[in-house]
Amino acid sequence: MNKADFREWLEVYKAAWEGGDPNKLVTLFAPDAVYEEAPFADPMRGRNAIRRYWEAGAQRAQRGVRLTYEIYMMEGDIGLCHWHCVFERVSSGERVELDGIFRCVFAADGKCRHFQEWWHRRKA
Repeated sequence: MNKADFREWLEVYKAAWEGGDPNKLVTLFAPDAVYEEAPFADPMRGRNAIRRYWEAGAQRAQRGVRLTYEIYMMEGDIGLCHWHCVFERVSSGERVELDGIFRCVFAADGKCRHFQEWWHRRKA
């Protein structure tokens, strides 16, 4: 992986989140990928678990999603980026802003095998 490969990966991630498409999103991950959504929560393991998480969250609960990111580094198999996202909650109409970091460890085929994110939320 290089920085351009990581950017391409992030562009698909962005399109999947903004489009509420968990099926597109899981194509980015290795079949046995580990996905850590929060540092103290149990990680999700495998594409089916990742799909279920995204179906319950982004696909059903968010609309008007807009994601931006800045790549901090891509070295060897590890990519790190800062991201920012705004969306509206479907249930309440509340506007939410998220700001965080992705740490991605990639397999040789460009699929993410270990995904970690840290983020903060505020009502926008």
